[in-house]
Amino acid sequence: MRYLPILLLGALLLSTSAGAHTEGDHRGNPSAAGAAGEAVEGPGIEERLGKKIPLDLNFRDEAGRPVPLSGLVTGPTLIIPVYYGCTNVCSYLQSGAANALRAVRRTAGTDYRVISVSFDETETPAMAARAKRMYLASMGRPFPEDGWRFLTGDVVSIRRLTDAAGYRFQRRGHDFIHPVASFVVAGDGTIVRYLYGINFLPKDLTLAFVEAQEGVVGKSVRTMVGFCFSFDPAGKTYVFNVLRVSATVVVLTAGSFLAFLVLTGKKGKGKRIP
Repeated sequence: MRYLPILLLGALLLSTSAGAHTEGDHRGNPSAAGAAGEAVEGPGIEERLGKKIPLDLNFRDEAGRPVPLSGLVTGPTLIIPVYYGCTNVCSYLQSGAANALRAVRRTAGTDYRVISVSFDETETPAMAARAKRMYLASMGRPFPEDGWRFLTGDVVSIRRLTDAAGYRFQRRGHDFIHPVASFVVAGDGTIVRYLYGINFLPKDLTLAFVEAQEGVVGKSVRTMVGFCFSFDPAGKTYVFNVLRVSATVVVLTAGSFLAFLVLTGKKGKGKRIP
């Protein structure tokens, strides 16, 4: 009974931590919506490392031509789910990719490929072409046209792709609520790594491409960062989630202390008084 107050404190802190998620978490936090698997509804990520995306899907390229996914995913491929009408995180996400790709010391179109694919079935190849011109121009140096493709598709192909990757999004009027995440696949469509946030590190991309080339499934990059930071849609940036981090630290500390008391109490009972 003397440990009851501590147990109640731990339960209270756990419930506080679990209820701290907001809509912003689902936009930018890789684990907030996907950690509980299929039981969680709404936008989020359920990582499916080692699973394959279907390569028999058909999309439309920037010129409106039908293109099978199998014709593009022929080696390490970074897939960026976006919608081209987004003026918020999708723009920052693709700009971050463009900045990082300039420093990747591998040949685009040969050693790897990047695919931006719209999950808005109403968007057109003309919008994809405009996005391609903008982001390739922002790189400030020549980049192979075939190295970064911008696709649109019908709702069936889009859903099959995003469902296979565990990527969940929701339409809200003309906009979407969606995770800020990309994923890297091998030439056979196997998902080897998830990348979170709007900024990419060139070394993270290079490592992911190497893993995809070798068929090695790696751990997600910045999972801890995604846990500690939440996306603020008003400020269009990531903010440190003080409540979540502090609650986690307190819970871990209280749990460790409780375990210490329990273990030392058992040892004390085991000793006989002469």
